[in-house]
Amino acid sequence: MRKTLAVMALCAGLLGVTRSASAHHAFAAEFDAARPLILKGTVVKWELVNPHSWIHLDVKNADGTTTRWMVEGGSPNSLFRLGFSKDSLPKGTEIVVDGYQAKDGANRAVGKDLTFAKDGKRLFMGGSAPGAGGDQ
Repeated sequence: MRKTLAVMALCAGLLGVTRSASAHHAFAAEFDAARPLILKGTVVKWELVNPHSWIHLDVKNADGTTTRWMVEGGSPNSLFRLGFSKDSLPKGTEIVVDGYQAKDGANRAVGKDLTFAKDGKRLFMGGSAPGAGGDQ
């Protein structure tokens, strides 16, 4: 009986690991290296969640309208190691994000780095984009 319970617990644990690994994706699975973009906008919301953080950004278009973008960054831990703090991106912060658009053309991107409009400080985004960890 104990052996059976131990085997069942091990199987359940392995199933959980497999599920979370399949939910995680590589850069090329979702984003297109042939579609680089630069987004200049205002932070609406910053989600420090695992496995990827998200910056919600309002970007003004040439015609005066605004488009909401979601920009994926690295995990909170990787961002903190790259110089971010939990207070780095309050609502209303103006930033410029260098990144790559989603393959499906949605208003979603992965960030390579961001620059603060106020002082020009640049931080790497620590995610899956080429150069996001400062490796270029």
